[in-house]
Amino acid sequence: MELSNERLVLREIIESDWIDVHKYASQEIVCQYQPWGPNTEQESIDFVNQVIRDSRQVPRKRFVFAIIYDGNMIGAGEFNIRNVTNKAGEIAYIVNPIYWGKGIATEVATLLIDFGFDILNLHRIYATCDPRNIGSSKVLEKVGMIKEGKIREDLLIKNGWRDSLLYSVLEYEWRK
Repeated sequence: MELSNERLVLREIIESDWIDVHKYASQEIVCQYQPWGPNTEQESIDFVNQVIRDSRQVPRKRFVFAIIYDGNMIGAGEFNIRNVTNKAGEIAYIVNPIYWGKGIATEVATLLIDFGFDILNLHRIYATCDPRNIGSSKVLEKVGMIKEGKIREDLLIKNGWRDSLLYSVLEYEWRK
């Protein structure tokens, strides 16, 4: 499976991607708002292996794509079907900091949302981010997601409980 636009290709993660995953997942700045990391090499290998196992599940609910930019694997975009009955899914993305500020996360989020509505036929797609992660908030707003509010202390990270901002977009809003 592959998603793409003029600048990016999102393709399924493959085993050898652990090396490029480790290039960003081992950096503190990348995982500062996450419950994981910085990754050891083994943790990056384990992540890739889990993604590959999840891709074989039937029915499939998790899709993790390698972000390919200028021929390099520079991050990952993820789509999770969270509620089949209510047709809801969640997006996430992570980009190597070398490529921050180039609009890549915005393009990845757009491709993932298109995937959720066009291919998975969902009704609602959402994303969360740490309130301190201004860059991610801007990405979600730029792609047209609506800020619904703040979920209090919903994620345990290294230095304690983290709040999350909740953003979403509905299919008919996306189609406008």
